Amino acid sequence: MSHTVQDDRRDVVLEIQGMTCASCVARVEKRLQLVPGVDAAVNLATESAKVQAPAGIADEALVEAVRSAGYDATVRQAARPHAHDAGDHAHADRGAHEAHGAHEEHGAHEEHGGHVHDVEDAPGETPLRIRLIVAAALSVPILLISMIMPLQFPGWQWASLALSLPVVLWAGWPFHRATLRNARHGAATMDTLITLGTMAALLWSAWVTITGGMHVYFEVAAVVTTFLLLGRLIEQRSKRRAGAALRALIDLGAREVVLADADGRDGTTVPVDRLQPRDRFVVRPGGTIATDGVVEHGEAAVDASMLTGEFVPVAVGPGAVVTGGTIATDGRLVVRATAVGPDTRLARIAALVEDAQAGKSRIQRLADRISGVFVPVVIGLALLTLVGWLIAGQGLEAGFIAAVAVLIIACPCALGLATPVAILVGTGRGAQRGILITGPEAIESAGRIDTVVLDKTGTVTSGRMSVHDVALGRGADHDEVLRVAAALESGSEHPIARAVTAAAEGLELPAVSGFRSHAGHGVTGTVAGRDAFAGSLALAAGRGARVPDELAAVARDAAATVVIVGWASAAGMSATARAVILVADTVRDDSPAAIAGLRDLGLDVVLLTGDGEGVARAVADEVGIRTVIAGVSPEGKVAEIRRLQGEGRRVAMVGDGVNDAAALATADLGIAMGGGTDAAMHASDITLVRESLAAAVDGVRLSRRVLAIIRGNLFWAFGYNVAAIPLAALGLLTPMIAGAAMAFSSVFVVLNSLRLRTFR
Repeated sequence: MSHTVQDDRRDVVLEIQGMTCASCVARVEKRLQLVPGVDAAVNLATESAKVQAPAGIADEALVEAVRSAGYDATVRQAARPHAHDAGDHAHADRGAHEAHGAHEEHGAHEEHGGHVHDVEDAPGETPLRIRLIVAAALSVPILLISMIMPLQFPGWQWASLALSLPVVLWAGWPFHRATLRNARHGAATMDTLITLGTMAALLWSAWVTITGGMHVYFEVAAVVTTFLLLGRLIEQRSKRRAGAALRALIDLGAREVVLADADGRDGTTVPVDRLQPRDRFVVRPGGTIATDGVVEHGEAAVDASMLTGEFVPVAVGPGAVVTGGTIATDGRLVVRATAVGPDTRLARIAALVEDAQAGKSRIQRLADRISGVFVPVVIGLALLTLVGWLIAGQGLEAGFIAAVAVLIIACPCALGLATPVAILVGTGRGAQRGILITGPEAIESAGRIDTVVLDKTGTVTSGRMSVHDVALGRGADHDEVLRVAAALESGSEHPIARAVTAAAEGLELPAVSGFRSHAGHGVTGTVAGRDAFAGSLALAAGRGARVPDELAAVARDAAATVVIVGWASAAGMSATARAVILVADTVRDDSPAAIAGLRDLGLDVVLLTGDGEGVARAVADEVGIRTVIAGVSPEGKVAEIRRLQGEGRRVAMVGDGVNDAAALATADLGIAMGGGTDAAMHASDITLVRESLAAAVDGVRLSRRVLAIIRGNLFWAFGYNVAAIPLAALGLLTPMIAGAAMAFSSVFVVLNSLRLRTFR
């Protein structure tokens, strides 16, 4: 979301053109934070900056701060609910972007049929792939005649010079232009190293050719440029693939909607952005539900797999809440819109995913700081290498080649991509599987937790009451007990009443007169001319009913909610308890397997609930939890979380209700169930779109997998540079091999991150 007013501060998202490496990121971030009151997080993978600024700071001041660092910026327009709106996440869709530093030459875009497509570049703009093709075509003959003696003809050095000039100066211009731009601002970046390395090889070889020497290195300048262009092209395409999950989410939205007339028939078709809350619209079989709403008429099976990861369609009917972007696989619906545009669930999910991808972890900030000083250090090392070779008496030429190899091998591009691309892919994949990760901090927290605290109702259990057992007194009939109880309870909307009524489905219920509800205790009435009741022991005692000892014992010892059912034998007689119905929350089908999965991850599992010890222990035994903390208030849940943290534990809390919000915020990692309240979702670090505890296991596994990929990327990127610089300085790596290796380093980091797309 571009602008979000929050007290006296607002969020602004800037699209930044021209960044090439982590040192660019550090420079832009530093300039933005020099603006009074501004906090900024710059992301290389998404080529954007998420800025928090005081309300009094104009957008132009932020753009100017970026320009003062040597880069161009534009303010992203307000959040859109649909991908066909202008500027659809251009940072992820710049198909014709030549290189990070080549912002002026990215392909123009046009809108067609509701989607963004790349079109041919305007006159004077040449795509990166054309530069690569030309560079490769000219570099091959240079390489062949330089390396194969029989192919060397009189004047071959001059031919190599002629072929090298367009490769280095024209094909490599995006690198050189970025170098010049940064030099004007006193900055050195990865492009600086590329320019120094390739231009030094070209100019040295040109001088040798002019003066009649034999040892030239045109192939180094040309082939290194080609390798780097190839690396940039692969990197750009891979980054586009990395952002595919977010674009897929946004593309779920419908483009047009059929309004319903007063009788629910098909009316006019309008663009979806004209839809207003309370408008009624039609969803045809196989059609996309245009926006969030409530079903007024019709029944259908709704496929919500792209939002929840759950591939089984859910049956909906009148009164059911439906989400925009889901698909009615069969049946026709008339839906009343409850939210439109950026207020829809789909738009909020997309914004949450994008915020997570724009965030920055502690690891990434460290990498940015390292790369900010890395480039100047490398230039110094290259000069020391040259001097060292001269002092050792190895000659200017050998020292020069070693120094060029140092410049090229040390480019820290992979370091800048190591974290953001992994987060981009991981959070996108999570969104596809119904797991919304709020940011890099959540990923790091998930990697450190050792204890998971679970709320009971709505988390381990479904939050829906059902009849678990019916204990009958002497001479009582099971069906008769259910008929009387259901007849009484059918007049109540209480969850326990609905559970009892559901248990009697299919039975013919007798008529009830004189119905009365006793808050917190149960219901009474006259059934078939006899006084009857269904409720607590206190209600039975208040009615003067006799409760047989065996039923009283069941009621006292039950680890469930007790409904005592009784009636009088005849009119005017006192009632007698006939049975005890045991009603309990239903354990989710996947909870036992999910809890086993949490333990397999090496986590201790604790059940934390406000319910009594008996009910809590029964649920814990059913799902395999050994540690139970029962009878705690919302404040008590926070205290228990802090107590565990005080013991040195890293605690994750999984919950769904308002009473869990404080505990979710207190825990090291808060995980909110998808069916929960907005308060719980806002307080959490990970939100599960589907109502399944198994999704919590997936969320932890995914976060740990992302963290492992990030660590692997950083080890490769930084360790590779550190290890390779001495080899280059000692002359063990030629500049050509160094260029190929450096390009491969960046590509490796991106491709390694893309492995997250296969997460199951």
